[in-house]
Amino acid sequence: MKKYTVTLSMEERKLLNDLTSKGRHQSQKVLNALILLDCDTGEFQTGRSTNEEIARVLNISMKKIDRVKKRFVEKGFEFALGKRKADRVYQKKADGDFEAHLVALSCSEPPEGFSRWSLRLLADKVVELNYIDSISHEAVRGILKKTKSNPSDKKGG
Repeated sequence: MKKYTVTLSMEERKLLNDLTSKGRHQSQKVLNALILLDCDTGEFQTGRSTNEEIARVLNISMKKIDRVKKRFVEKGFEFALGKRKADRVYQKKADGDFEAHLVALSCSEPPEGFSRWSLRLLADKVVELNYIDSISHEAVRGILKKTKSNPSDKKGG
């Protein structure tokens, strides 16, 4: 495995010390700050800990330490503290035109044998009508919730 060396400036050390000792912060951000402080090999470090000691004291895995060090070296200070952003970008299937069709359909009369539209019925019907190639009932729920026209909502639609 490739070794990553963390070297912090005095200003970065001060920011990390403040983050770990003052205020309210996300637990993972504080853990990442503690990891960076303990792994520092810079001139301002008084006593460096080994990865094994850090893992034992903070009750975390060695892999987490390696990931934080790698993010610090490759992406920078701020990125190492924060959560990792998702790498994948999803293309949205439903556009405004589709949403309008879905809302209109949900406000219409349900099919014979049903007292009202269910999410699964709506999902099947919009595919049948070729409004969209495929869609899950959960995506239909999200769209109806977003547009506030959920058939079961007492205030809306």
